[in-house]
Amino acid sequence: MPAPPSKPARHPLAPLLQSFFCECLASQRNASPQTVASYRDTFRLLLTFTEQELRRAPSQQQLEDWDPPRILRFLNDLEKSRHNAVRTRNARLAAIRSLMRYAGHQLPEMLGLTARVLAIPAKRYERPLMSYLSKEEIQTLLRAPAQASETSRRYRMLWLLLYNTGARISEILAVDRQDIHWTPSPSVQLHGKGRKRREVPLWPSVAAQLKQWLRGLPAAPDTPVFTNRFGQRLSRFGAHKALQRHLQGLTQQCPSLAGRRISPHSLRHTAAMHLLQGGVDITVIALWLGHENPATTHHYVELDLHMKRDCLDQLAEPKSQKKRFKPSDALLSFLKNL
Repeated sequence: MPAPPSKPARHPLAPLLQSFFCECLASQRNASPQTVASYRDTFRLLLTFTEQELRRAPSQQQLEDWDPPRILRFLNDLEKSRHNAVRTRNARLAAIRSLMRYAGHQLPEMLGLTARVLAIPAKRYERPLMSYLSKEEIQTLLRAPAQASETSRRYRMLWLLLYNTGARISEILAVDRQDIHWTPSPSVQLHGKGRKRREVPLWPSVAAQLKQWLRGLPAAPDTPVFTNRFGQRLSRFGAHKALQRHLQGLTQQCPSLAGRRISPHSLRHTAAMHLLQGGVDITVIALWLGHENPATTHHYVELDLHMKRDCLDQLAEPKSQKKRFKPSDALLSFLKNL
């Protein structure tokens, strides 16, 4: 009597995900907490999405459940249901790809599935123009109010440091008291992407205001410079929300700010543009901003219309006579009149 056909082997996701986070990300790659958090959120979303489709609890799901069609449906759902931007979609796909590469090494028999998932391309998107403020607009933003409360002084100090250093909002919010150095000259140490650290000098006026601000904070070295009303480290969402509230009260003083999409990151772009317009070499700006590749800084050159006009002035405008187009065919005449 022939033996019954054996069922295909199944590969549980739970032990694979646990080994991916504990062994691959933590031990082998020493991934940053931000990377771990991003990957964690991706897989939580994907597990929930798969549970809704298969009615199967996350702990009971198999690697075979994450086939390319389901991954594509998940990515499309991010854009349609959660209204995520294409860049967020691509970041989620990058996390899934990382897991599938690990699964291919751990489970060679699943190389067919993992290769098909790895073949899913990232989605192209239009890169919007970077938003930055003029010198008049940044002066309006940084102007001290007549009656400054502790909250308004905190956020004004935050905007000053962002503009002075050209730092990312996450870098400034991660600054502790021990990261402020006063000798030989005032500076702040920033912890950037890829665990890179850089030292950025402070203007004397900003250093004086920062020293006064620190007097009201605990003396412990690991005290965050910027906290919320509960004494916890200020979040990026909280900083963004505070900036929007502040801008709403400035539209009468500076009408050009009305209707603009301005975020804390816009102050980083503003600092870079003003350095560029001040004649600072682009490689120095790249070091100032913490760019790993100076080519990233070239986006600011593309944004500066004054530099483009100066380049255009170096060219002689061609002299040509305009000739009126006359269609030589009835069909061309028809198409022209559509």
